[in-house]
Amino acid sequence: MVKTDVSQLTQLGRTAKIPASPDAAVLERVANSQGATPYMVRFTAPEFTSLCPMTGQPDFAHLVIDYVPGKWLVESKSLKLYLGSFRNHGAFHEDCTVGIGKRLVKELKPRWLRIGGYWYPRGGMPIDVFWQTGAPPKGLWLPDQGVPPYRGRG
Repeated sequence: MVKTDVSQLTQLGRTAKIPASPDAAVLERVANSQGATPYMVRFTAPEFTSLCPMTGQPDFAHLVIDYVPGKWLVESKSLKLYLGSFRNHGAFHEDCTVGIGKRLVKELKPRWLRIGGYWYPRGGMPIDVFWQTGAPPKGLWLPDQGVPPYRGRG
């Protein structure tokens, strides 16, 4: 086992408030001790919340983030706080979903990343948003994201 240096982390193991905005959020990372091995990491946020930029009403989504780490892993508490920072952020579904994916790519420089935003309907129509950096690495086991088409998601 390789011991991971966590001395530079500022949120893990400490009290940390949800940032006021996604721009104010700090995404932290740690070295990937398995960087030579292609494998996939999945984060699921079934209760993601943001605000409609037009009405201020809450929007809810089930996010699934899959990535193949390179040199870095995202520290999960910082990711949770970053996603929580969208609670008071007004943006369209597409902007939230793609913006989260692009921010993770900028911070982590993964070999590959995809995000699925499965948004619950408001006004009678769900909007699902998908983005990825390109083709997944050859030979990667890539499970289905497991979120069914909308029929009363739960």
